[in-house]
Amino acid sequence: MTVIVQNLQEKVKVESEWLSAVRRAAELALDLLGPRREVEVGVTLLDDTGIRELNRRYRGKDAPTNVLAFPMGEEEPPVLLLGDVVISVETARSEAEEEGKGIEEKLAHLVVHGVLHLLGYDHETDAEEALMREKEEAVLAVWRRERAG
Repeated sequence: MTVIVQNLQEKVKVESEWLSAVRRAAELALDLLGPRREVEVGVTLLDDTGIRELNRRYRGKDAPTNVLAFPMGEEEPPVLLLGDVVISVETARSEAEEEGKGIEEKLAHLVVHGVLHLLGYDHETDAEEALMREKEEAVLAVWRRERAG
């Protein structure tokens, strides 16, 4: 599996540990819940201005959000390009502070949430939301155990 993480914003200083946390959380989500074949996922870190533009263009919502997921489709090439996850580091930092979480934990949660969307999970109904939260927590529990050593 390949997880490509890129930081395309400058408003929030992104530490290398944050990038590692994001990459590992995405890898765990794919390992635990993804297809049993070679996949590739891109993760892009933006600021609120950048993610607001994407949210307006693709969802018709003229506001920043914390995470967006863009599935690539159902092709069957040798490597399945699952899609891209875009995270606003600015919003993630604010939400982490509000929730009393560390930024790495918040970024890990958002990337897992985005990867689950790429894998077809959604939260349009209460049942879908409950299932998605259960899957998120299962992946994040493994991520936390790994980090605790």
